Amino acid sequence: MLSELEDVAEAALLHEAMGRRGALTHDIKPIYRGAKAIGRALTVKCFPGDNLMLHLALNIAKPGDLLVATVDNFVEAGAWGEIASLAAQLRGIRGLVMDGSVRDVDAIARLNFPVFSRGVSIKGTTKRQKGELNVPITIGGVRVHPGDFVVGDTDGVVMVPAAEIAEVVAKARALRQKEKTFMERLRQGVRTLELLDLHPALLELGLEEGPKADERAVGSPSGTSESKSKPGGVDSGQSERRSA
Repeated sequence: MLSELEDVAEAALLHEAMGRRGALTHDIKPIYRGAKAIGRALTVKCFPGDNLMLHLALNIAKPGDLLVATVDNFVEAGAWGEIASLAAQLRGIRGLVMDGSVRDVDAIARLNFPVFSRGVSIKGTTKRQKGELNVPITIGGVRVHPGDFVVGDTDGVVMVPAAEIAEVVAKARALRQKEKTFMERLRQGVRTLELLDLHPALLELGLEEGPKADERAVGSPSGTSESKSKPGGVDSGQSERRSA
């Protein structure tokens, strides 16, 4: 299923395809630009300030796994660095998503090992606290189960439940095709108000008068109408010029 997911492996696209679910909070982001990760979650629950369980996860992980770790949002220690990244890469691990901090950012970027975290900290960790592996965890406001699918890119990270993956991939493909059609229509001169059918919302909010919506119908030569909207509204002629 990973190969099929790769065809639509964009975090925002999958988030939309799932009905705007699965997105981790915005503060969990790539530590270097261009990082991209796709894999199946091997979940890790660490004691804050300790990374022993991450090393144990490295020992049991299989190729295609992606480590998804919680340190209970503790950011004042770098629980992952260059050595762990190289060890993971050599075992076929596809990346790390963590709600804590990491360090050795430049070295990890040179390895091109994808890491997504809440922060960066040069402070060290202990390696003696017990945690858990392959149990359900909550990270970035999302419940993650072992084996769920993970996609991370420049925009953020999304989790796709394993039971929904086939349906989500199909919806993502359909959504991508719809977006391609949108792009084509934009290049043909259609404006986003028509493309996204936003005139009803503008009318409801008093930002547009009824006749103007008719004047700006797709293909109408009256799109440059100089008629004025009521006070506080949007002047259609000015709006047209700004979009030109």
